[in-house]
Amino acid sequence: MRDLSDRLTELRFRGQGYLEVWLPSGEFPRLALGFRGDQAVIHLFDDTEVTSLLVGDGTVAADVAVDIPIMDDLAVFTGDFVLTVDRAWVLVRNFIRTGAPRDLGEWCEL
Repeated sequence: MRDLSDRLTELRFRGQGYLEVWLPSGEFPRLALGFRGDQAVIHLFDDTEVTSLLVGDGTVAADVAVDIPIMDDLAVFTGDFVLTVDRAWVLVRNFIRTGAPRDLGEWCEL
């Protein structure tokens, strides 16, 4: 977890970033955390076919569009799915500890 924490710190220093996290037991489930500034979005990949977005924490109004890096590109998300980077990091750590992504909050399947 220390290496992942260091990587997040490095990316935050740059102002934006993208991380994927999975458990040692297998490739799925997998979380993807994309952020820019203090705004983040979390994807859940249950398998190669099913992807969901975590519902946001109200940090950004639902009708506001936010650009967040996903892999090497910027993607547009509505405020419905945006949370703070600090909150997102807490949730990623909870996922690593528990292995239970569905317990992190409400998910919206894409």
